[in-house]
Amino acid sequence: HIAGGTGAQPGAWPWIVSIQDPRKIGTGHTCGGSLISPRWVLTAAHCFIRVRNVTTWRVLIGATRLTHLGPGAQVRHVKRLLTHQHYAAASQQNDIALLELDQPVECSEYVQLACVPNASLTVSELKTCYIAGWGSASSKAQGPSDVLQEAKVRLLDIQLVNSSQWYAGTIHTHNLCAGYPRGGIDTCQGDSGGPLVCKDNRASYFWLVGVTSWGKGCARAKRPGVYTSTQHFYDWILVQTG
Repeated sequence: HIAGGTGAQPGAWPWIVSIQDPRKIGTGHTCGGSLISPRWVLTAAHCFIRVRNVTTWRVLIGATRLTHLGPGAQVRHVKRLLTHQHYAAASQQNDIALLELDQPVECSEYVQLACVPNASLTVSELKTCYIAGWGSASSKAQGPSDVLQEAKVRLLDIQLVNSSQWYAGTIHTHNLCAGYPRGGIDTCQGDSGGPLVCKDNRASYFWLVGVTSWGKGCARAKRPGVYTSTQHFYDWILVQTG
């Protein structure tokens, strides 16, 4: 999951969800996602390549540990999957998807909605950002962590990340990059689809600015995590969720 991260407190990230494939051993955790309305979860398209029976998949909301769900946990099933119509697996362009839940969730201190920014927010000016997820703590680790992990990250300039020593032009205009130039903290396998959030500069709430898309290895220098910008797809999200 999060390399260089720490265990999250219950209710710290009340919009994060675990998307689970029941055919997988253990909890079935496959990807993260974010609750953006009582019925809709925002996640990554690449989580669902070659997936057939998505309506058998579970979505776990309001949990911090995957094996001990705790008092705030709610489980739903997927009613339908909407993958971006221009998602390209080879280039990871438009790596964004929506899951409609079979029943709406009930908000509580453990279950809250994430805020997706419209065009009026200057995302690049946000200073305090976090990633969270259950993925594996290093690229060698087997399977997800039981406890939700979180880590503080910095948004990185896209032009810098696209330079020859870094990702050499493979970052799209609809991506964000976050981490640290020297590496050490990053999202790894299993955090796909999960949230990149940044605190508003003038208030105490968070903006859901990114969906975890990809990265090279885990927490390596000049190889930060790459995220799909939610702001870029704000109108698409609005249209799809009706």
